[in-house]
Amino acid sequence: MKKSTWVWSAAVVVAAGAVAAFILLNNSLGNNVEIESVIPEQSANNSSTGAAGINTANAAAAPVTGDQLNGSWSITDASKVYWSVTTSKETVNFVDPSVDGSWEVNLEDAAAMNGEGTIDMTTLDSGNGQRDEHVKSGDFLDVAQFPQAEFMATSFSALPAEWTEGTAVPVEMKGTLTVKGIEKEVTFQSQAVYSAGQLMLSGTTVVTFADFGMTNPHSIVLDTENDLEVRLELVLDRQ
Repeated sequence: MKKSTWVWSAAVVVAAGAVAAFILLNNSLGNNVEIESVIPEQSANNSSTGAAGINTANAAAAPVTGDQLNGSWSITDASKVYWSVTTSKETVNFVDPSVDGSWEVNLEDAAAMNGEGTIDMTTLDSGNGQRDEHVKSGDFLDVAQFPQAEFMATSFSALPAEWTEGTAVPVEMKGTLTVKGIEKEVTFQSQAVYSAGQLMLSGTTVVTFADFGMTNPHSIVLDTENDLEVRLELVLDRQ
């Protein structure tokens, strides 16, 4: 084979490889999951508090007392957990609809409140099967060995003794998030709403890949931020 022919053949192989790599990368891009909050936007926007720490918005709405809120609550099937990673191209959301757990509410004593939840990581979904398979592999979440993530709430901020139905109340929730068997202390900045006999909680926190023994998946063609946002969107019923 002449040298020029060999050079052209090599160039074709390299070009074909580059095209294949681009197609593979392009197929793994794109956000297909939109985050859906369990708290209506109007309720969240009305979360103003008066001097006594009691919500003053929607003053005409029915007041909600400890008799309605105190006690045990269970996380329902309407709950979801979102995981978001931001790249140099976009933010990609993953949703997990398999959430279970419970809360113990006590408006008179925040120290007596607690909560716990488990997340089935095998159902994590970004709307892209190839990407999901890679994220669930041993390179990252290793769901075969660690199929569940867990959150254990250890403390809640003080809550007003009386709420207004349909109006958001700010809640700071601290606890331990466990992923791949590794524990990380986190704080969820949240809002809670009582409406039609249900409790809704929407809260976010930020962790990193390294927090759970993972390596940032950045590449020469795509940068990935170290921070990951975890978002709870929970709906609870009384037990």
